[in-house]
Parts: sequence; structure tokens; C-alpha cells
Amino acid sequence: MKKILTAIGVVALLLAATPSKAQVSFGLKGGLNIVDMSLSQDVINKSNRAGFYIGPALKISTPVVGLGVDIAAVYDQREAKLGEGANQTTIKQKSINVPINARYTIGLGDMAGLYLAAGPQFGFNVGDTEFTLKDGLSYDSSNYQLKKSNFSVNVGAGLVLMDHLEVGVTYNIALGKTADITWQGAKDAYDSKNNAWQISAAYYF
Repeated sequence: MKKILTAIGVVALLLAATPSKAQVSFGLKGGLNIVDMSLSQDVINKSNRAGFYIGPALKISTPVVGLGVDIAAVYDQREAKLGEGANQTTIKQKSINVPINARYTIGLGDMAGLYLAAGPQFGFNVGDTEFTLKDGLSYDSSNYQLKKSNFSVNVGAGLVLMDHLEVGVTYNIALGKTADITWQGAKDAYDSKNNAWQISAAYYF
């Protein structure tokens, strides 16, 4: 709850601090996730890492040429298959993510531009948080438990076309653990970080 209030507070402060001459554009943003899952120990195979995201977006252009902010609230789904064969389990992480990026746009003419963007992202889990995995090895099963909320950072770049359409690539870097893995009957626990490459498209009205 505190992280939700923090995210809302940051957005409210940004909007309140927006100069009167700034331009505000509303739009829709979506794209594909290519999940880069890492485990603290090489205890289980992972494959088929993919997903998508979509939701409303807000872009604020300040009076300083090229400088702005973009904010979104997207439904984000990421999945990965852990294990092999009959022991394979699909993990689906479903979240509402709120990225808040500072951005700088370089004009490439009247019809196009190049933008660079970076900033924090607040994520709130809205799906299942616990999954049972079978490793087919020395232990019968393990628990893979997603965190209820997570914090990450985005770094990306892309093209602006005709002042309305944007296409870009972003790397989303998880700060802290995304999930815990605990083996039943064992004291060992491992952590997981679900970073992701994101290919996006946005249209601002």
C-alpha cells in the first residue's frame, strides 16, 4: 500500500510542478517483453521467456526544448517455463506497472526525432504469487513465490514519428529480488530477478 501511495504521490508532484506552458499529450502504449530471468544459483533450467504490456500513457513536454517526462499505467504480463518435460512449470507474473521516465528528444527534421528515456518503475502484483515447481532431481518440489510489489529502473531509446507515434526499445532492470525459491526439505533459498527487454509502440493524440 505504501508503494502505491508513493507512486501516486510522485505522479501528482510531477503534474503539479508542470509549467503552464508545457504541453500534455494523452495516449496508449503497448509492447512485448523478452524476459531476462536470472537465478542466484544455477539450480533449474529456464526457457520461453516472453510477455506483453498495454495501458494508458501521458507525455509532458516542458518549455525547455527537447526535455520532457512520460508516465504510464500498464498491465504487464511476463512468463517463463522452468524445468524440463513433465517437470516443467509456467510462471506468470501479472502486474500493474507505473513507469515514470525523464526524456530528451533530438529532432531529426520536421517528421521525426530520436528520444532517450530513463527513470524508475513501480510494480504491483495482481496475479498469482506462489507456484510449485518440480525439479526431478534430489528434491520433490520447491516453492517459487513472487513479491507483491517490486521496484525497477528503465533505460531506453526510440523514434518519434510525426509527433504522434513512437517506437522504442527499453531495458527494465529489477532492483532487489523479484521472487524467492525455497526447496522443500532444505534450508537453502534462492532469489530471482526478472529483468526484461521491452519493444514498445505508443500513440499520443
